Amino acid sequence: MTIDIAGLDPARIVFETSPLVELGVALHALCEPGHHPGVHGWATATATALEPDLADRLHEADFLWRNTFSDIFMPFAGVRGGDGRTGADLAADLDLLDRLDDERFVAAALEFNCGAFHGTGAASPLRDAGTRARALEMAAARGRPQVEFTQRLLADPDLVRRRLRRLFEDCDQAFFADTWQRIRGRLVADARHKTDLLRHKGLAEAIRAVSPALAVSGDGGRISVDKLTEGATDATDPAVGPGLTLIPTSFGRPHLMVLHAPGWRPVLHYPVHRPELPSPASVELLQLRMEALAHPLRMRLCRSIARSPYTTGELADTNGITSPEVSRHLAVLKKAGLVTTRRRGRYVLHQLDLTVVARLGSDFLEGILR
Repeated sequence: MTIDIAGLDPARIVFETSPLVELGVALHALCEPGHHPGVHGWATATATALEPDLADRLHEADFLWRNTFSDIFMPFAGVRGGDGRTGADLAADLDLLDRLDDERFVAAALEFNCGAFHGTGAASPLRDAGTRARALEMAAARGRPQVEFTQRLLADPDLVRRRLRRLFEDCDQAFFADTWQRIRGRLVADARHKTDLLRHKGLAEAIRAVSPALAVSGDGGRISVDKLTEGATDATDPAVGPGLTLIPTSFGRPHLMVLHAPGWRPVLHYPVHRPELPSPASVELLQLRMEALAHPLRMRLCRSIARSPYTTGELADTNGITSPEVSRHLAVLKKAGLVTTRRRGRYVLHQLDLTVVARLGSDFLEGILR
């Protein structure tokens, strides 16, 4: 994905915190704790303590944050004539949600149906009968709650907006206010640190500090985002107003999200760095590792060197192949960063890096260690 920033005044690049954005990610973590292993304890405790009525209401609306992170959680980026700044607190963020015009609110709320109307330039389902019918048809493919939600949304957007605001306020009262109080300081400190980097060391340094998956082009005119998806947005669009907002998240790791809907200011939503956790691998390196491990002979070699270090000759004897053939396969594994080597006298020993392999998947690791 790319963000065009050519000619953008650095003062228009801002690091902000947003309780509404973080609430959205926290709701996602409640639904999909497997995406966020670092918050399993919080998710279990919070889900267990929810009142039944609130739990039911969250379940009925979870398509807004389970599989798709709806842009209704980033209304500051879609308010026409706005400055792209987040609210000072949750109430202020929700006030910005109230300021979204009906067409933008409806389009953002319908992202769960694969974004057919949000960011594609399609006619609004509030005005076009064909688009309206298509919205209902796509909702029907996803289940009855989505159909009922879409029907209410198209019939009375303000009613749905008020219900969502009440839901978010009830979440704040039930669990999020305490959670936000606990994590807010860390997010504010991160945003302040990145702002200082931007001012004193420049955009490239600040972007590198945000995530290794981000890079600024050599001419400084574009930010590229290493994701398994495609998209582009323009932070200098005069119809929207120049600006780029970057928002740190505590609950969001490993997700790195980009709001890139036409007509909305671009937003980069990034997980704060945690020194105790390794940085994520690039998509290219991930592909190299998966391809390296997919070969049956390399899997056999991995089985040997997962248990103890071996020389090339020992691996050749054990597997009934030649030393040059072993060397070729080890070279592939080394290029993917899966094997470490060390010299002992005149011998070179090769060993599988179990920490790296474990991050790819426990099934593979358990299989070769079985």
